[in-house]
Amino acid sequence: MKHVERVQFDLAIPALNGLRRGRTTGSCATAAVKAALGLLLHGARVDMVRVSLPDGVHYLDVPVQLVDWADSGAVRAEVLKDGGDDPDNTHGATIFAEVRRNDARAVRFFAGRGVGTATRPGLRVAVGEPAINPVPRQMMRRAVEEMLDDAMAEPPDSGFDLTIGCENGEVIARKTFNPRLGIVGGISILGTSGIVEPMSLSTWIASVEVYVRVALAASTESVAYLPGKIGREFASGVLGLPDERSVQIANFLGDALDFTEKALREDKRGLDVLWLAGHPGKLAKVLDGFWDTHSSKSNMAMAGVARVVAQMGGDAQLVQDMENANTVEAAMERLKSEPFAKTVWIEIERRIGALAHARVPSVKRLEVRLFDLAGNALGVDA
Repeated sequence: MKHVERVQFDLAIPALNGLRRGRTTGSCATAAVKAALGLLLHGARVDMVRVSLPDGVHYLDVPVQLVDWADSGAVRAEVLKDGGDDPDNTHGATIFAEVRRNDARAVRFFAGRGVGTATRPGLRVAVGEPAINPVPRQMMRRAVEEMLDDAMAEPPDSGFDLTIGCENGEVIARKTFNPRLGIVGGISILGTSGIVEPMSLSTWIASVEVYVRVALAASTESVAYLPGKIGREFASGVLGLPDERSVQIANFLGDALDFTEKALREDKRGLDVLWLAGHPGKLAKVLDGFWDTHSSKSNMAMAGVARVVAQMGGDAQLVQDMENANTVEAAMERLKSEPFAKTVWIEIERRIGALAHARVPSVKRLEVRLFDLAGNALGVDA
């Protein structure tokens, strides 16, 4: 594997809102895997490992609590989860990896104590698989490749079993959506960037107001509000908006809209178009009256989506399937084969837009665009 010169991602540098970033469970699990491989392949115990981040540019230095031999020829390594200033349920938890060789010439993933297993379709992993999401798996596979590159005597196709766990994970998982999602036995190993951005604090709400005001000051024509990373490509590539006119609002849609109306009234002006772009798992919660979309403050969005399907003539079985789906993504997959699916999403976009527009009468037009996890438009073509 070709090595790429990477730059350190320094967690000591605060986020734009002044809060401290942290490490995802995916980064912690990857660090534990890499530390365990260090002992397994090189006979070396380390207290710090370098984790390559998914952006292909940065690495993260992650402290390691413990590296030691376990039973059956496995090595166990432990890493303390540090979520920064984000009120993450897993903050302070011990994430561990037990790594052993296999004869399958493949990297295989297993759920250790405290990490859940998927029991329903519609998740990012298949039924029966450990709840280790795709990006953390990618990070761990890369860690294996890096360690094999450094172990010159090792065959490049050496196989390893990676068992990922979390101390007290069964208890921690009760504070999350995992039981309802059909993930049993513990937490999920998550993360798309390897970095926890501190989004869910009152301080972040205050910073959203700052971002909103900066965006509005930059234009009287259009700005875009994005709950997460999904929709960013639409804002920059399709709408052509510069960064300062695209606001990452996290879970605080209601606050962002109220800040917008307040700022426009203070300046005695309007805004031509406000775009809301993102995944329906966040934005469709508005259909049930939830304007703070954090999981602790809102229900999941499937009921609202199913209600629209019913009102548009969906048969009883389809509506029931969508109501019983364990994630919005599963509901989206169920709806995909229906001939009126696109019409449904266009109607959901319209309804979200109407509800949101009521909070910002100083905005002339409010448009909503919904996308799946791969960035594909669900309703109106982007």
